[in-house]
Amino acid sequence: MIEEGQHAPDFTLQDQEGNAVTLSKLQGAPVVLYFYPRDATPGCTTEACDFRDADPAYKVTGARVLGVSPDTVASHRKFADKHGLTFTLLADTDREVCAAYGVWKEKVMYGKKSMGVERTTFLIDAEGIVRRIFPKVKVSGHVAEVMEALNAENR
Repeated sequence: MIEEGQHAPDFTLQDQEGNAVTLSKLQGAPVVLYFYPRDATPGCTTEACDFRDADPAYKVTGARVLGVSPDTVASHRKFADKHGLTFTLLADTDREVCAAYGVWKEKVMYGKKSMGVERTTFLIDAEGIVRRIFPKVKVSGHVAEVMEALNAENR
């Protein structure tokens, strides 16, 4: 399990345009890395649209927002186009990055157990160190909470 103060595990994933994005190549600026269960579901859509709406404020801080789910590049492209998303979505179809970050977990819904992404956000500083972890995210107010933490880190 990743803890605050550790180096963020590096990875390379494809974005919604099919381009490779490598976390370590983004050093020099903060990264908001948020994991979500699935494109086009109610909670995930709300969270993505909240990040979209706050994207100008995040850009002022120099932070890069990256959303990660097990969905495909094509699914991400459709999701981003439909909702006018202005940040990067990454396809972790083999769930290796989700596992490395400890967010691929057993979940129980309506008494049925299954594996899935536990909605979690990692605030990574310009040197690649995890500064804050937001586990079991509740969508309402989350984007503002992350921005507050980002601003606190930049003081």
